[in-house]
Amino acid sequence: MPPKTRKRRINEYIPLTGPARHTIDTLMIIVGSFITALAFNLFLVPNHIASGGVSGLSVIAQSLFGIEPAYTQWALNIPLFIAGFMLLGRDYAIRSLLGTVVLPLFVFLTKDFPVPTTDPLLASLYGGIGVGLGLGIVFRGRGSTGGLSTLAQIIQKYSGLSLSVCVVLMDGMVIALAGFILSPEKALYALIGLYITGKIIDAIELGFNYTKVAYIIADNTEAISKAVLSELDRGLTKLNAQGGYTGDNRTVLMVVVGQSEVTRLKTLVQTLEPTAFVIITNAHEVLGEGFKRTP
Repeated sequence: MPPKTRKRRINEYIPLTGPARHTIDTLMIIVGSFITALAFNLFLVPNHIASGGVSGLSVIAQSLFGIEPAYTQWALNIPLFIAGFMLLGRDYAIRSLLGTVVLPLFVFLTKDFPVPTTDPLLASLYGGIGVGLGLGIVFRGRGSTGGLSTLAQIIQKYSGLSLSVCVVLMDGMVIALAGFILSPEKALYALIGLYITGKIIDAIELGFNYTKVAYIIADNTEAISKAVLSELDRGLTKLNAQGGYTGDNRTVLMVVVGQSEVTRLKTLVQTLEPTAFVIITNAHEVLGEGFKRTP
């Protein structure tokens, strides 16, 4: 437990439950769906880039039959939503209902916006960024846009495969279909867009400011502990360990710090014990005292 004298505290600006949280989540789903639809219409549709999911199928349907992507998305999302409600439960249906409805609506409303580029590489990059940003906001709002992710969750539930494998299978089938119907080159651009989308979603969900976890193996752990607590104002955890070569019992200090505090931590440890063994690694997300509150 961190000492009571520590000054770091987390301000709960937005409650985790209740009407205010529900309102914020709803707004995030709507805004995220609009950004996703805008990126889809500005970059992916005009350049025939089908980067997975129901949106990718709608691009293929437009290329083959001239059907508006919004109509295809509604036509596929609604039965998938019903299947999700029946097979995945009421909680899933509630989380995905709003996104399932408003995303195709925004796709329809933004379909005539001017196209900024006809370069497929730029379109796949900026389309991937825009779709990733929008979906990341939707996910941060604890929502879903339905689509083939619903089918992936159903397959996961009844097949035993991991969700990531099921999602990759769904998107892979769409991109393979695009490569066959549109062109192999378009499929390669779609892979670029899909990769960028995944990275942006991770950044939105986990944050851009990576924290670090330091493991410190030293003889003078008490002095280092006091310095970390007082000078860095960070808590720490003492782990019981045993040396693999000597068999001696050791104490390993685990400290979580921000990116800007890494140099201070290293300097502090080297000052107190120059021979200390320090391992520093990335932590993509840290929840708790002194960092980010639980979402």
